[in-house]
Amino acid sequence: MKVIIDSAIPFIKGVLEPFAEVVYTPGDNFTTELVADTDALIIRTRTRCNRELLEGSKVKFIATATIGFDHIDCRYCADNGIEVATAAGCNARGVLQWVAAVLVRLAKRENFTPSQRTLGIVGVGNVGSLVKQYAERWGFKVVCCDPPRQQREKLDFVSLQELVPQVDILTLHTPLDATTRGMINADLLAALRPGATVINASRGEVAQTEALLREDLTVAVDVWEHEPNIDARLLEKAIVSTPHIAGYSVQGKANATALAVRAVAKYFKLPLTEWYPEGMTGSVPQDIDWQRLIDTIDNYCNLDVESAPLKNGGDFEALRNGYRLREEYF
Repeated sequence: MKVIIDSAIPFIKGVLEPFAEVVYTPGDNFTTELVADTDALIIRTRTRCNRELLEGSKVKFIATATIGFDHIDCRYCADNGIEVATAAGCNARGVLQWVAAVLVRLAKRENFTPSQRTLGIVGVGNVGSLVKQYAERWGFKVVCCDPPRQQREKLDFVSLQELVPQVDILTLHTPLDATTRGMINADLLAALRPGATVINASRGEVAQTEALLREDLTVAVDVWEHEPNIDARLLEKAIVSTPHIAGYSVQGKANATALAVRAVAKYFKLPLTEWYPEGMTGSVPQDIDWQRLIDTIDNYCNLDVESAPLKNGGDFEALRNGYRLREEYF
């Protein structure tokens, strides 16, 4: 058995070696020749798993240590007997805390209290649900849009067109697929209230860059169109500009690696289906009120510090791959 693993995935070295030949390589170095005789891949978003990479290979299983899977051609995989596993929900609390830091930054910048703002959440899955729970606790009026969930569960959600005119802050937490690609466009944002804010910690291609450049719009951006080749104008405009690290917490990364290892173990019947990084503990959810959030968030996610390297011309991929993981604290 042979497994190729993205070398930037933490906590995994030595785990699968007793059971397989293991090769580590950077995510953008996966090639047709490299994967030809490989049984499983453990990847991140930088590895494009499609016909070009996989055709003619022995690959039967792909585990991505990420919540998103738009870097995988799932239809091609299904048609060719390749099973795919994601790490859904692994870093939800890390993203929550990044969004919380943005909300605190906005409140200080605009001198508001949560009860004076309406927050629109687009995508109410693992991350969006947590943002909703905590934002309501902090006093924001929250309006939600999630068409798939609305159809399944008949919730008190609204359409995107209904949501946008109601909100002061729009935060995006959708996957990237054919229905969400480019959905945040200039026509949609024209309906936003004057001085509104857009927060994107989902996928860069969900929001069109040109639409985010509108003069009266405030933006906080963690994910960008065309990463790592991001738009310099948007970088300059954004009040928060981080290199796709909103979910980069110690616990989130441990969760992601564990889910990937367990998925491989289950598929290949290895004795690792309960594995978790040694010495690590998972997230410990806690209640936190708005004042305590204001008093403590900079100790864990200081957005001035987080944004400065990219603002100052740092290399996107180097900053992302070398990021010092944050601790979750609620």
